[in-house]
Amino acid sequence: MAKKLAITLTRSVIGRPQDQQITVKTLGLRKLHQTVVHHDNPAIRGMINKVAHLVKVQEIEE
Repeated sequence: MAKKLAITLTRSVIGRPQDQQITVKTLGLRKLHQTVVHHDNPAIRGMINKVAHLVKVQEIEE
């Protein structure tokens, strides 16, 4: 079964470095407390690690 990740933006990107702002936008997050679902893969995990202090991640089994 493929795992999915529910990623929620919990902290603002205002005042953060440009690369972190771009990473959050690339994940599909635009507003605080917005949640997006992505397939679990190394590319998404790398983006999450870069902005781990701004997001909350939950694994979803499907």
